[in-house]
Amino acid sequence: MHTHIHTYIYIRFRLDSLFWTMTILIEQPPLEFDIAEKKVPCDDANELVLDGGFVMPKLELDGKFDAPDINSFGNSFRDYNAQSERQKTVEEFYRLNHINQTVEFVKKMRAEYMKLDKLEMSIWECCELLNDVVDDSDPDLDEPQIEHLLQTAEAIRKDYPNDDWLHLTALIHDLGKVLLLPRFGALPQWAVVGDTFPLGCAFDESIVHHKYFKTNPDSKNPSYSTKHGIYQEGCGLENVLMSFGHDDYMYLVAKENGTTLPSAALFVIRYHSFYPLHRAGAYAHLMNEEDKENLKWLHIFNKYDLYSKSKVRVDVEKVKPYYLSLIEKYFPSKLRW
Repeated sequence: MHTHIHTYIYIRFRLDSLFWTMTILIEQPPLEFDIAEKKVPCDDANELVLDGGFVMPKLELDGKFDAPDINSFGNSFRDYNAQSERQKTVEEFYRLNHINQTVEFVKKMRAEYMKLDKLEMSIWECCELLNDVVDDSDPDLDEPQIEHLLQTAEAIRKDYPNDDWLHLTALIHDLGKVLLLPRFGALPQWAVVGDTFPLGCAFDESIVHHKYFKTNPDSKNPSYSTKHGIYQEGCGLENVLMSFGHDDYMYLVAKENGTTLPSAALFVIRYHSFYPLHRAGAYAHLMNEEDKENLKWLHIFNKYDLYSKSKVRVDVEKVKPYYLSLIEKYFPSKLRW
């Protein structure tokens, strides 16, 4: 069964610090829910071995990915209260993040990194740079990021074999984490990774470790302390200032370098860390119709992004040719970063 959704071309106007948009309706890639396309291996109904040697957990009866119950540390996924050394690192990360992510800071960082003047390289070269990156905000994984990218992409590829744009989206969704590396300014972890959230309005209580916002300067600004803050209901997430990090940066890189990925892919890249929205439903009053349609794809993606994390290694060289072909299809050979 195909569910047709739509996207919009944005013509942007700027008035002071806010962006306004005029939209033109065009067709968006259909959601694929054809169970017949999902292949279940006949040798072992409890596990899948993907092309890269990555072993998947058991499948549900309809052949789709069945999320495991625990992460590679033996805890529940996104359990920010589990007692472990890793957890102490994660909580300290969010303390710094919630204190320092402000409207002023985000505007400054976007102005600097929208220049895309740090480096020129291909998508795959950027993937290889992530071998040196570990995300301190993630309670579920402490492996290099390229492992997570390939695990996510291969898991989605198995369940959605005809949506190659979604496979590539999974591969590149975290590439913005190169901001942690010296050639990109060696930004602190709190400015690059972790859950994202809107600035310029009240901090919703669903945001993890919400208690640390009490020392954020924006909490004391009456203009930013209401449900809508500086925004109008239904204004669209495009017009909302989000906390700065790898999501927004990779979105800017893809968009400004002329990717031909559909808008649903750009939405997934830009908001995949916006857990208050896609897990708790917070800030839904700011969404427009395009956001609501694209959120369906983000919900699909998120299950694989979160639960495909594993200590099992992926055979990078085996899957590399396939992903290089997708990069060539949707991106120029070199990008400005």
